[in-house]
Amino acid sequence: MDNPSQIALLGLDRAETAALVESVGEPAYRARQLLEAVYRQRVDAIEQISTLPVALRSKLASDGVSVGMPRIEKRFVSQDGTVRYLIGFGDGQTVETVWMPEGDGGEAGDGTEAGDAAEGRRWDRATICVSSQVGCAVDCRFCLTALLGVKRNLSAGEIVGQVCAVLKDQKVAPPEDRVNLVFMGMGEPFLNYDNFMKAVRLLVEEAGVAESRMTVSTAGIVPRIRDFGKEAIRPKLAISLNASNDELRTRLMPLNRKWNLEMLMAAAREFPLRNRERITFEYVLLNEVNDAPEHAKEVVGLLRGLRAKVNLIALNPGPGIAFATPAENRVTEFQQVLMKAGIPAFVRRPRGRDIYAACGQLKRTVEIATSPAL
Repeated sequence: MDNPSQIALLGLDRAETAALVESVGEPAYRARQLLEAVYRQRVDAIEQISTLPVALRSKLASDGVSVGMPRIEKRFVSQDGTVRYLIGFGDGQTVETVWMPEGDGGEAGDGTEAGDAAEGRRWDRATICVSSQVGCAVDCRFCLTALLGVKRNLSAGEIVGQVCAVLKDQKVAPPEDRVNLVFMGMGEPFLNYDNFMKAVRLLVEEAGVAESRMTVSTAGIVPRIRDFGKEAIRPKLAISLNASNDELRTRLMPLNRKWNLEMLMAAAREFPLRNRERITFEYVLLNEVNDAPEHAKEVVGLLRGLRAKVNLIALNPGPGIAFATPAENRVTEFQQVLMKAGIPAFVRRPRGRDIYAACGQLKRTVEIATSPAL
């Protein structure tokens, strides 16, 4: 939205859309048409909603109603197929959103519409990494986004809009049954809890994204973890651990002063997991800082008895980060300690490192950035 007085359709739920339709004297079914056009067809402008009469489209536009689709200002494409998007909003602020395709698209089309679509698709599945704030307030010492500080929260429409804009740019037609969403981009989702949860509900109820295909990562906002467990609709939970004891975690994640490991692990143990669900703990490995076997043994102690898995992430480097990436053997040794203790542990393969699109590297980079050879 370029005019701050405008009403954006993106971000309105069913009740709000129904109220808008009623306010202009239209029948209730127009709300369904608007929701379908915005969240499923991903139109850019009111004029594109062909199911509405021309007169109604003109009236909505003259009344200051817009779709509110964010702008894709720049794209950076990695050698591994990852795309880092610089997404712009009406107030001039920007965030980064990342598209990560996997696979080669499978077999050729079979003559059906679905088969022909698969033939044109160059991936088997994909993940979109979504931002929740402009910048981030958590200040993790190993993350480039932390260097920005926090500018503002994103609205629910701006969160959903990133997904719609990327899917449209990638020509992904509903239903998006091969696309996962991870709220692990710029910002701490649980410090923008209400807008984040509204975006989740819109994605599930209006855009048709399955809860099982969404994951949210938190640095450990303990009261919100408890709130999150009570939600009727919620993604899977991931917690950024990154250290095995309080002294080390406070050094790396100052947030630990407010909610320490005892408080965090208590919230994790009380979290109401669904059938076959596990909490994911993310652990960024920093060379000779938190990556020794002794640290891995401490992690085993923290997670003992929990239905959990661990994603290990060797640090993705960047300018201004005072840590180094550990050697592969150190990562493997850490993983083996966890696995021998019966904790599923996976080494996350970095995606888009060469364009600063990997975990911890998002920094609203406008220029074409190229990281050192890795």
